[in-house]
Amino acid sequence: MKRTLVLITLVASLSTLYAQKVNVKKEFKFAQSQTDYMLQEIPKAESKPEQVSPRTFENGKLKLVVSKDWTSGFFPGILWYLYDYTKSPKWLEEAKKFTAKIEKEQFNKGTHDLGFMIYCSVGNAYRLTKDERYKPIIIQAAKSLSSRFNPQTGVIRSWDHHQDIWQYPVIIDNMMNLELLFDATKFSGDSTFYKLAVTHANTTMKNHFRPDYSSYHVVDYNPQTGAVNKKMTHQGYADESAWARGQAWGLYGFTLCYRETKDQRYLDQANHIAAFILNHPSMPKDLVPYWDYNDPAIPNTSRDASAAAITASALYELAGYANNKTYREKADAILSSLSKGYHSPKNQNGGFILIHSTGHRPAKSEIDVPLTYADYYYLEALLRSKKN
Repeated sequence: MKRTLVLITLVASLSTLYAQKVNVKKEFKFAQSQTDYMLQEIPKAESKPEQVSPRTFENGKLKLVVSKDWTSGFFPGILWYLYDYTKSPKWLEEAKKFTAKIEKEQFNKGTHDLGFMIYCSVGNAYRLTKDERYKPIIIQAAKSLSSRFNPQTGVIRSWDHHQDIWQYPVIIDNMMNLELLFDATKFSGDSTFYKLAVTHANTTMKNHFRPDYSSYHVVDYNPQTGAVNKKMTHQGYADESAWARGQAWGLYGFTLCYRETKDQRYLDQANHIAAFILNHPSMPKDLVPYWDYNDPAIPNTSRDASAAAITASALYELAGYANNKTYREKADAILSSLSKGYHSPKNQNGGFILIHSTGHRPAKSEIDVPLTYADYYYLEALLRSKKN
């Protein structure tokens, strides 16, 4: 009798887990339908000729951005992921077309976001086509990004604005741009990019994290001495709060650093961040976090589907390195939640796939809206769910 009960419990557990598996084929079919609609809507948007990529749908309007915007590379990346899954010449053509509009940013030395801009577009282009013309673009973008590195601080400068607030600000998001540097070393044979990425990761690990492995958003350095001036959370609820997307960036960033270096410290860091995220008392049952884990208005505040999508994608990769089935189960559960409760209605919201993301709540910007990077990491997570 006891063995029967154990068996029934095991079967029930497996059934629950299976029920959480998202239907990848169905999700990509929906993603294609929405993206088809978006391609129809882009020419109708109130935009200027230099605006090249959709960023959000806000106040009833599809909003596009110029190529130097930090989000410009995500829509080309979405097109590349559709091609990755379908192998359709249609998506290949569209991906190439929208990627070409971003390529000039390889020379942009005024931003730390070249990983998002160039790697999500051109990086995926090379990965899927192996067209050699994309390699020099990635290498040049890495050179431009490297120009923002200060040996004294040991990190890549993030923002140049608001010099009245900080001297040398570095944000946790910057961990995501290191993948560009790692690939530049592979393509060029120049280890400088690799060493710079590792130095940035080590300095970030030292200064950005609290004892519970939550992360500040911004650390401001003295560019002359490398000393830390102050630690802040610019896009979160408060300086000492845990901004949800920032935690996801950290998880993803240190996971990719382990992939590229096999340094155990990065794997340990990623595991610690995952524990903070997954065990946080304010994490909802559906594993789609509120925009900030410490917002006192919880549960009466906005969610961030983008943070959930980034987390799911990172957990699929981390599950393999950490040999942790729980990570995969949690990632499956996140994708299941996003597919069931965070879909845009068909042919609405400008063609975005997911809704209920939060961009910059303190600035009253992009609150409870679709965001292009939510869709990008959602599709990436779906692809990883099949491979890992």
